[in-house]
Amino acid sequence: MSPSRKPDSDPLWDDLGADEASRSIGPTSQPPDWALPSWDSIEEAVESPRVRPPRAERPTERPPERPTGRTPDPAADAAATSAPPAPVSPLRPQEPAEFARPTLRILGVSDVTRAIRDAVRAEPVLRDVWVEGEVGRVTVSSAGHCYFTLKDDRSQLACVFFRDDRLASPFEARTGLRVVAHGRVDVFEGQGVYQLYVAAIQPSGFGDLALRFEALKARLQAEGLFATSRKRPLPVRPAVIGVATSATGAVWHDICHVVARRWPLARLVLSPCQVQGEGSAQSVVAALDRLARWRERLIAAGRETEAPTVTILARGGGSLEDLWSFNDERVVRAVVAHPIPVVCGVGHEVDVTLADFAADVRAPTPSAAAELVVPDRIDVTAALMELARRGQYRATSALGQATAELGAEGRAMERLRPEAQLAQARERAGLLLDRATRCIREEIRNREARHAALAGKLTPTVLARLGAGRAALERSEAALAALGPQATLERGYAIVRRDPDGLVVRDPGEAPAGRLLAVRGARGQLSARVEKSPADEQTGRGGA
Repeated sequence: MSPSRKPDSDPLWDDLGADEASRSIGPTSQPPDWALPSWDSIEEAVESPRVRPPRAERPTERPPERPTGRTPDPAADAAATSAPPAPVSPLRPQEPAEFARPTLRILGVSDVTRAIRDAVRAEPVLRDVWVEGEVGRVTVSSAGHCYFTLKDDRSQLACVFFRDDRLASPFEARTGLRVVAHGRVDVFEGQGVYQLYVAAIQPSGFGDLALRFEALKARLQAEGLFATSRKRPLPVRPAVIGVATSATGAVWHDICHVVARRWPLARLVLSPCQVQGEGSAQSVVAALDRLARWRERLIAAGRETEAPTVTILARGGGSLEDLWSFNDERVVRAVVAHPIPVVCGVGHEVDVTLADFAADVRAPTPSAAAELVVPDRIDVTAALMELARRGQYRATSALGQATAELGAEGRAMERLRPEAQLAQARERAGLLLDRATRCIREEIRNREARHAALAGKLTPTVLARLGAGRAALERSEAALAALGPQATLERGYAIVRRDPDGLVVRDPGEAPAGRLLAVRGARGQLSARVEKSPADEQTGRGGA
C-alpha cells in the first residue's frame, strides 16, 4: 500500500461531491459604543463650598440665567445688568426667578447617589449590555453569589453574578479567563458604586458555539448516545480499515504512514469527505454511510474478509468553528449507527467534539487513532518471541512432570505387593492398640479429676451461702439504722419536748411563751425557754 496512490476501493469515490473547501469563521460584529449620561440632566447645579472663591474675589457680573419662559425685555435686562448686585443672605427669602441670583443647593450623599442611579437607569443602552474583558479577582459568598471584576488595559468593572443565574450558567467566572458577560449596569446605593449585574457569561470569541455545544451534548447524553455500555471493542489485528477524512489533507497521508510503519499487513479504504465549511456535516455522514454500504456489498458477495472491520473518522486541528461539523447532531447519530466500531481522531489533544463522545474509542490526534487501530509489528514480534519462550518452557515443564508422575506410579506399584501390605496391616494394628490403651487411661484420669473437683466445690458453696446470709443480715441492720431516729438526729435534726410532761412539740402553738422545752440532739439534751409564741406575735400585730 502506498500513501501516494489512490486506494483500491474505487467504488467509494463514486458518490463524492465537489472538492472540499475550507473557510474560517471570524467574529461577526463588535459591541456598540456607548457613553455615560451627562450631568446636564440635573436641573440644579451643585457647587462645592470648598471651591467657592472668597466674597471679595467673586465676579460682579451675574451669570447667565436659564430661560424662564417670559418675553425678553431689553430695557429691563439692561437695567438689571447695570445695577450693582445686592448682597445675598442665606436667611433672606428667595426672590422671583427673573430677579433672583443662583442660590447654593447642598445635596446629601443619598441624593447624589440616587440621582446617579436614576441617570444610569434612564440610559437604555445600559439596560442590556455585552461586556468583554479579563476576569480579575473572583469571590463567592456563603449565599452562592459570585463577585468578580472585568478589566482591560485601562479600567475595570465590578460585576455581580447572583446564585440562581450562576447555577443555570454552564460556565463559571475564573481568574485570568477572557469572557463576555451579558447583563445590565446599575448603581448599588449602599456603597455608591456602579456595577454590572450579570445574567449570563460565556467564553470570549466562541461563547455562542460553546453554549450550543453544551446544550446539544446534554440532550444527546440524555438519549444515551454517549453511554459507555454501547461502546464496542476494537478488533485486535484488522485486515481492512475504513477511513473517513479529506482526500487532499495531510491527515490521510499521516494515517497511511502510521499504518505502513506499524502494521503493513492492513489495507486502508478511504471514503473522502469535506471536513470543514458549509455542507461538511452532510459530507461526513455520507462518507460513513458509503463505508457501511461498501461493507454490506462485500458481505453479500461472499467477500467478508475484504470488508472493513473498523472505521477511523479523522481531521486535523483547528478552531471550534473549524471543527463544528463534528459537533453536528447528524454526524453524532451517524457515528452511533455505524455498523462497525468507530475511532474518532479529530483535532489535537485539547480539542473535544461530540463525535468523540459518540465514537467507540476517542483518540487525541489522527495519528494516535491509527496507532490505536493497528498493533505495532515490533510488539507483535516481541510477543511471538515471548510465546515461543513460554512454549519451550511449558514443554520442558510437561516433560519433567511426566517423568515425576512415572516415578510416583512405580513407587505405588511397590506399595501394592502382598508382603508390603501385610507389614502395613501389622503396623496399623499395633497403632490402634496403643491408641485404645491411651484412651482408656485418659478416661480414668478425667473421671478422677471430676470427682476431686466436685468434692472441692462443696466447701466453697457452703461458705458462700453463709457469707450471703451474713451480708443480707448486715444490709437489714444498716437499713434499720438508717430509718431509726438516731440516724435522723445524726443528720442535724432535733426532738423538741415540753418540760415536764415530755410531749413532742409538732406545732408552734403547743408551746406558749415562757414554756420550758427539752431539746434532744444526736450527742445529748439541752433545755430551752420559749420567748415569744406565734399566737403572741399575731396578737401584737393586731394591736398595732
